[in-house]
Amino acid sequence: MTTNTPSDTNVGDSTSGAGTSQSLDFIRTVVTDDLKTGKYEGRVHTRFPPEPNGYLHIGHAKAICLNFGVARQFDGLCNLRFDDTNPTKEEMEYVESIKDNVRWLGFDWEDRCYFASDYFEQLYAYAVQLIEKGKAYVCDLSPDEIGEYRGNLTEPGRDSPHRNRSVEENLELFERMRNGDFQEGERTLRAKIDMASPNIHMRDPVIYRIQHATHHRTGDTWCIYPMYDFTHCISDSIERITHSLCTLEFEVHRPLYDWFLDELELYHPQQIEFARLNLTYTVMSKRMLAELVREKVVDGWDDPRMPTISGLRRRGYTPAAIRNFCDRVGITKYNSTTEVALLEHSVRDNLNKCAPRVMGILHPLRLVIENCPEDFVDELDAVNNPEDPSAGTRKVPFSRVLYIDEKDFNEDPPRKFHRLAPGREVRLRYGYFITCTDVVKDDDGNVTELRCTYDPETRGGSAPDGRKVKGTIHWVSAEHAVDAQVRLYDRLFNVPDPTDVDEGGTFKDHINPDSLDILEGCKVERSLGEAKHGITYQFEREGYFCLDSKESRPDRPVFNRTVALRDSWAKIEKTQQQQHKPKRGDSPK
Repeated sequence: MTTNTPSDTNVGDSTSGAGTSQSLDFIRTVVTDDLKTGKYEGRVHTRFPPEPNGYLHIGHAKAICLNFGVARQFDGLCNLRFDDTNPTKEEMEYVESIKDNVRWLGFDWEDRCYFASDYFEQLYAYAVQLIEKGKAYVCDLSPDEIGEYRGNLTEPGRDSPHRNRSVEENLELFERMRNGDFQEGERTLRAKIDMASPNIHMRDPVIYRIQHATHHRTGDTWCIYPMYDFTHCISDSIERITHSLCTLEFEVHRPLYDWFLDELELYHPQQIEFARLNLTYTVMSKRMLAELVREKVVDGWDDPRMPTISGLRRRGYTPAAIRNFCDRVGITKYNSTTEVALLEHSVRDNLNKCAPRVMGILHPLRLVIENCPEDFVDELDAVNNPEDPSAGTRKVPFSRVLYIDEKDFNEDPPRKFHRLAPGREVRLRYGYFITCTDVVKDDDGNVTELRCTYDPETRGGSAPDGRKVKGTIHWVSAEHAVDAQVRLYDRLFNVPDPTDVDEGGTFKDHINPDSLDILEGCKVERSLGEAKHGITYQFEREGYFCLDSKESRPDRPVFNRTVALRDSWAKIEKTQQQQHKPKRGDSPK
């Protein structure tokens, strides 16, 4: 498995092409050269062309950042165009989610939102034109028979028995196909190219098929629908696209892209292919993702464990973090797999700079300060973000009864445990020094409460006499705490490549059974009673969390863990650097 590191690719700024200092990848180099030579009259016009048959995922985010980023960097335009030529799989729900995702990532198509279905009449006319030129014919072979006649990579295909129909007969049959005179699979329209071509995609590909299905925009107007290869190049031409950026699997389709435009004598954009994004511990197939949704392995397309943009958004990822990640991965011409740890690192890097700090107790343990008056409340100053002085401070209430996390107490502490223990003094974050004086247990011997004293002279976390403590723990006031549910999300799959399965197995065999841990009865500080959707917070010492947009209620907030604090990317990067470091005695390459 090849793995991308930032050093493998050109790393740009977080605006994905807006900065002038960004290094030029091979696509931007082509665009730069075209501008210098005046190709396309000095224009740059790209497009992002998703099929509305599911929600967009992180791989699409890379394509979005590239297409809109190139247009932005070179003062060009980028269209949003929906490839809606398969009515059996497409829905308006997906159209709206795609629009929302593109906007959320920070890009705008202005008034240039198009649909392939906008061009159905033109596409039909161009198909007729191919028939009239003797470059297309109606074929009666079934889909299975077409596959048999096509041959394989070592054997040429065979001509269809219907390849030499007359132009007049083909025109009549094609019109009857449009009129609904035939059943699905009974006939297709195929391009007449070369059944012996070494490129199997040039062996008389199907360009129209019959589908008696209601289209989400055109209703029942059509019962024949164009194939992607025919639709895509002509749509690019109609929209006067200059650079048609596609993933590498379309490289073998490029001769067909060129053939259609050349035969029809249409304006000709340039198709350029780049490597798609692959991530460890993730599947990027919409078919597989749809299967997870359909079988309720996850809670919908926006489940926070899904690699969909909607899922990442619900989990608390920010648009800037995703754009930064796409820049770090860069644009290459070879397929590789990127460590998901790099994505998580990009999220931490961004959130560390902008996420407000708060205190949340995931496993509460009651703590009573016995020398503190019953009605005592002290409003302490807490820093909102040490990385951003302009974020200011907030007030956190301190009172007689607190909650601390049970992992911050140990009745018989091991060596190097510097948190609370019987007779030990520690610092409360932003607060006072406290000392544990007694431990309360239930009949089973479980610790249920701690009794402590505090030093009123240590307000703010320092002692006038200069004494030091080794441990600092976080806490919330019991009287002012907000009850919350916390959801700890982990990776959905427990192996780096979920598609690597034994015979008879499926990718679902690698589902991580511990990908979600729901914690009830958590206590979070008072300020989170007014937590806002779309803001990700750092629970100090716990990780980054956001308010769940679907499950939260006014009387019970639900927080999703966005990402833990521990960053594994630096360790992975160091290991990779050591693996690529020349050994002593090796000759320089």
